[in-house]
Amino acid sequence: MTSHPLAEYLRARRAATSPTDVGLRDSGGRRVPGLRREEVAMLADMSVDYYTRLEQGRERSPSPQMIDALSRALHLDHDGREHLHRLAGLGPRPSAAGSERVDPELRRLLDAWPDNPAIVLGCAYDVLAGNHLGEELFSHFPVTRNLAELVFLDPAARSFYADWQTAAENTVAGFRLLEAQAPDHPRIREVREGLHARSSDFVEIYAQNRAAGKRIETKRLIHPEVGPLTLTMLGFDVRSAPGQQLIVYHAQAGTADADAISLLRTRALMRAGTN
Repeated sequence: MTSHPLAEYLRARRAATSPTDVGLRDSGGRRVPGLRREEVAMLADMSVDYYTRLEQGRERSPSPQMIDALSRALHLDHDGREHLHRLAGLGPRPSAAGSERVDPELRRLLDAWPDNPAIVLGCAYDVLAGNHLGEELFSHFPVTRNLAELVFLDPAARSFYADWQTAAENTVAGFRLLEAQAPDHPRIREVREGLHARSSDFVEIYAQNRAAGKRIETKRLIHPEVGPLTLTMLGFDVRSAPGQQLIVYHAQAGTADADAISLLRTRALMRAGTN
């Protein structure tokens, strides 16, 4: 039987959840990592047989109450719960689309932040638009405008991201979330299949089956022109264009990071003046 995304996700989350994560005592002697099926079933107040059928893909239509119970049992965060609902067919899925268009008003909003690098990402992490600072931040990656491909396929990414492993894991987790929202989108499929074929790191992290969107996080970057940068990154869903995300970076005022951003802005303006 072909595995089902819901079954794959449940297996992966069970393997990644330790007994201590959910308040159980670990007596040792486990043959597999994470929780046992019996423990998940107990925590979710369902029969072991029913949970086993979910993991084996023989049951694919659990009720919203069952999904909520499993979310609590596996200690899923908001993104994880939403992802689980979608995989069970209980959440809205945007239809597959062709080319992605950035609304002109959103483009004007990007330019309204002259001191903040800002970009718009498409449903497969393509950079669809950016202000001058946003473009300058990533200008030394000339081969691709897809952030997932950049992280895994461009050797320079491993020195650009001070903590490459964390950046890679967060990238895949976000990609997984977008993939569940539009599983038939041709661009998502193209990026996923390309990375599967060319990056063993992507294959390994993708198999962890973690899903989480961009919210607020700290990014530590090492830019080849302006040096180290510690930036706060904020992610916003573009409600008028499902699948698109607005990403804004911010440096704390009065810091070396703000000075580096100022230098980056000068370089961006000089580059724009020569074009």
